[in-house]
Amino acid sequence: MIRVWLVLTVTLLGLGFAAWASDFVTLQGERTVYSVECRQGEWQGEDCTGSVVAGPRYRYRALKRRSEVVFWAAGVNEPSGKLIGCRVQDGRNWVCEPSADAARSVTLAMVDGSPVAGPSGVIRQARAVSKFRWLLLEQGISSSRPVPPMDALDS
Repeated sequence: MIRVWLVLTVTLLGLGFAAWASDFVTLQGERTVYSVECRQGEWQGEDCTGSVVAGPRYRYRALKRRSEVVFWAAGVNEPSGKLIGCRVQDGRNWVCEPSADAARSVTLAMVDGSPVAGPSGVIRQARAVSKFRWLLLEQGISSSRPVPPMDALDS
């Protein structure tokens, strides 16, 4: 009986870790964009001529009733911003029009929880990676895997 509980506990912990690492489960319906930068080089297609390093984490919270999305860069001493004129389906699916704070955002649209180049394109030159890859980069563990730019939103 102890073996059954041990297997069940390990399985649940594994599923919980997988959900956390993939951002499948988020607090308060927020979405986080884990960005990377090309340090001491430049992007050539999907490849960085320098080294790929972890960039800021951008958090987005969609407010459906107000048709706006609040965002901020985690761990950065910068005020939060607000995207207005948004069509919000839910926290994982929204599209916003350019506004005063848009220049500080990395995207104006989220589709199925992933950032995409919105109606006016990506505002900042950012590349997004999975939470797991970002955590590895944050610890200095790099890989030669390509980093594609954000997909464009099909209008």
